[in-house]
Amino acid sequence: MVENCFSVAVFCVCSAIFAVLLRQHCHEQSLMIALVACVTVVGGFMLFLAPLVSEVQDIFSQAGISDSYISLIFKAAAVCFITQITCEICRDSGENAIASAAEMWGRGAVTFMSLPVLKALLERINEII
Repeated sequence: MVENCFSVAVFCVCSAIFAVLLRQHCHEQSLMIALVACVTVVGGFMLFLAPLVSEVQDIFSQAGISDSYISLIFKAAAVCFITQITCEICRDSGENAIASAAEMWGRGAVTFMSLPVLKALLERINEII
């Protein structure tokens, strides 16, 4: 795993240097280099995520936590990752207002997704009281 982290770090630094050098000549192509690098790293991350997801599902199942809550946690994490990368790409392209709108959308999506958990929590509190 450590070797893979080093490889990803080198890939990201090389991509960033290439994007910065290319930005002097063509800003649009520089942005595409950054986007391709992000997609490549996220794709590689997805390959490492599968065993982690399986392990977390086993832990939650042993704890008696519903599969719907497990799914919700992974969906919220995905929304956070996607929102973060989207915002950084927007900021890199100089569009701070669009980045702020994307952040607002991501926060709203996670808040909306967490409503079933909040409802279940309140129901449990009412049962205790």
